Amino acid sequence: MKGDIENGAVYASLKGRVTFITGGASGIGEGLVEHFCAQGARVTFVDIAADAGQALVERIKAKGHAAPRFIRCDLKQIEQLRGAIEETVKRDGPIRALLSNAGNDDRHRSEDVTVEYWDDRMAVNLRHQFFAAQAVRPHMRDAGGGSIVNFGSITWLVGDGDCPAYVTAKASITGLTRALAREFGPERIRVNCMMPGWIMTERQVKLWLTPEGEKQIADRQCLPDRLYPADIARMALFLAADDSRMCSSQNFIVDGGWV
Repeated sequence: MKGDIENGAVYASLKGRVTFITGGASGIGEGLVEHFCAQGARVTFVDIAADAGQALVERIKAKGHAAPRFIRCDLKQIEQLRGAIEETVKRDGPIRALLSNAGNDDRHRSEDVTVEYWDDRMAVNLRHQFFAAQAVRPHMRDAGGGSIVNFGSITWLVGDGDCPAYVTAKASITGLTRALAREFGPERIRVNCMMPGWIMTERQVKLWLTPEGEKQIADRQCLPDRLYPADIARMALFLAADDSRMCSSQNFIVDGGWV
């Protein structure tokens, strides 16, 4: 059961809340954008995929929800990321919720990894999360606090062996989250880590949901149902809302009981 936006919980504190989402044009990020807009948040999202980003804006408008703003951004270029954050603040006011979702889990073998590929994977999956948090911090602080949700993965807990650079980056996000939560906490900025399981995005289904993959899900998950972006979005709404005001420095796993 995928669930729908209209029948989910409503968080009053998210209405009008300035929210910044990375990697929002597809997959889990697309679900985040849809759900936060349905709550009435003032959403800006960034992605490198311009066509998909603009198409998502139009779909949300057509549903009658609060329309998001899309900014094309290559997150490997930190100055572009900083520029998008400052543009958002100038337009909407201080960002109170940051969801650092963007990443790429392309498969690779250790023997094929070059120094250049390794550095690229760190830039795609880890580096931008730190610099996004660094950029929003003064705005959250001056506004009286905020919520940062870094997106990790259960891959490092289970020790996936087909993407070691990705697994390393995702493990590092847990450490980053705990360090920032301790440093930012006195400013009432909460920092948590979301750790999804195997989410049935269009990309995952197309590339990796083989009969063997289906069997793995059946064998590993406690729950029989498939996970969808909406399942992650609903947890993210809670973490961004005032309802979770005393939750920080934690990993929130949504994986159907895989680990």
